[in-house]
Amino acid sequence: MLNKPQTVFALAALSVTLILYAANSQFNPESGANPVTYNEQHNSNSEQKQTISEKSATRIKAQDLATPAGSASTQTSFTAVSDERPTKKPKDMRVNSLDELMALFDSLNYNTQSWQQGNREVPRLTFESVSERWQRTSNQIPVQQKKMVFFRLLAPLILVANENILLERRLIAESPLDDVLLQKIAFKYKVTKDDNTVLTEQQRRTLLEEVDILPPSLVLAQAAEESGWATSRFTVEGNAFFGQWDFSGKGMIPKQQRKELGNYGLARFDTPLASVEGYMLNLNTNNAYKKLRQLRAKLRAENKPITGMELAGTLDKYSERGQAYIDGIRQMISYNKLDQVDEAYLSDAAPLHLIPRPD
Repeated sequence: MLNKPQTVFALAALSVTLILYAANSQFNPESGANPVTYNEQHNSNSEQKQTISEKSATRIKAQDLATPAGSASTQTSFTAVSDERPTKKPKDMRVNSLDELMALFDSLNYNTQSWQQGNREVPRLTFESVSERWQRTSNQIPVQQKKMVFFRLLAPLILVANENILLERRLIAESPLDDVLLQKIAFKYKVTKDDNTVLTEQQRRTLLEEVDILPPSLVLAQAAEESGWATSRFTVEGNAFFGQWDFSGKGMIPKQQRKELGNYGLARFDTPLASVEGYMLNLNTNNAYKKLRQLRAKLRAENKPITGMELAGTLDKYSERGQAYIDGIRQMISYNKLDQVDEAYLSDAAPLHLIPRPD
């Protein structure tokens, strides 16, 4: 078991920070739609792209978030969000087999050929959990296909979590110091001791260092390492992709506990997206990762690319393996060419919530 610092969790009451931009966010609730097939969705995506192209060119669109080839500046998708991002609740889509999932990826132009051609647009896909069927049968899938499925399903969640962080950053930068939502964000990120303290300008600057994106390459590599490509017991039972500890007594108990650490378990999450968000909050608040936040802030201040390969070097306290863990994460990024995902951005097309067939 890797030795992680105690996980920091956001209070449920602070979920208003996501409601903050509900009028523009994909999480704006709407009455649930009936599940559709991937063929039906393909037609819907084409219609939405046509609608988007007719809108004012002054608004930021998904394609505006593409990082120019050969750019030596901070990735565009790490500085802005699309004004055309969808407002509707994701459509439920049933996917009954791996072949159907591959066909869905193809219909969304989310495949190897498109990626090799330089397309970095990622559809807004979510899912509820990892099925036991994946745990049982993933070893029967060719390794490259297994990795591809893992990365393609996790990448949209990472980009959604980063998008929400960028919206928080926008509020932090623009709001009056006595703004109620700003005060709640400050408390969420442990900059203040309660959620009704008027901030100082120094605290605003501190928040902008704490509240920032995590490069998708780093998140994907750590998720693959910590979850065993989503096959671990903790991932299947509690959507635990990052091995975060829980000392509340409500965590999932390892078969072999280290007595010197007390009564601990692995933190469980309602959804894979919640696991990604919990991991990001942990890295953005825990003192063990202060070096990561300082390096990230330095790169942003100098308008340099923020990469997983570089930030990985600050994770010596994420695992008791220290430098060996860092080397492993960097090798994962390099071997799987995950640095390319640091240039990815979310599509403006309607979001989809994938529902697998029952086990």
